[in-house]
Amino acid sequence: MDHFTPFLPNELYTVVGYPIAHSLSPLVHNSGFQLLKLKAIYLKLSIEPSNLALFVQSCRLLPIRGCSVTMPHKQEIMKYLDKITPIARKIGAVNTLFWDACVLWGDNTDCAGFLAPLAAVDLTNKKALILGAGGACRALICGLQEKQLAEIYLCTPSNKRHLELAREFGCKDINWDERHNVAVDLVVNATPLGMFGPNLDASAYDFKKAQDLTHALPKIAYDIVYNPYTTRFLKEAQDLGIQTISGFEMFFAQANAQFVLWTSQNLPKESKEILRKVLLNQAN
Repeated sequence: MDHFTPFLPNELYTVVGYPIAHSLSPLVHNSGFQLLKLKAIYLKLSIEPSNLALFVQSCRLLPIRGCSVTMPHKQEIMKYLDKITPIARKIGAVNTLFWDACVLWGDNTDCAGFLAPLAAVDLTNKKALILGAGGACRALICGLQEKQLAEIYLCTPSNKRHLELAREFGCKDINWDERHNVAVDLVVNATPLGMFGPNLDASAYDFKKAQDLTHALPKIAYDIVYNPYTTRFLKEAQDLGIQTISGFEMFFAQANAQFVLWTSQNLPKESKEILRKVLLNQAN
């Protein structure tokens, strides 16, 4: 019989959220560990808010070398950490835990992930519209402010959730019904509309209506929803010849930034293709 050497991971990584069943982060990071032959494994853990402090304590006791943090824990978890990076402090949320010697740090890779597909785009003195005010919006605003836009508009269907965010970051708040009345160069969907589930066939923006009202179209349509791969929002923009960016790009870029923090290596290109194929197969 051939000698069999079992795979025995030395390090544990996790993603924590509530709920967490939908997460594709294990697929991305485990493929990276396997392709690079690293003895590590990445699991998803459903942690109720009331147990978050106990989870962070377990990170200090168990061989958990890194962690992805998703909703609803991105802000609450900050109080239990040793140090917070400047970008995470500015954003006011943490999506990544990592160790530096015996110090447990909180970082945020959402901003870097959001900016990655915009790296070659000059948005200086341009205008952007962000639809939504969810957990990632703080990172989106910080990223766009780095690009030195002339104006960033915020709106939400409730006409309420975005108001505090707009005041904090110096953005212009507008009513949801007015979102098509402003001519912008970039429109970003940060709402759940278009995501797999009951909102799959919905879109947060009507590009034709915006064109009729402003006599202009956005140059770029960016949807941070990554599942499905192509949302209705993106399809309608593509039909009008608008440049589109899928949330798939942001999701992978922020995951890669996490992987570099943990391993000092980039995720292999094959990991990106594995994720792309899974998302495309789900759409068929």
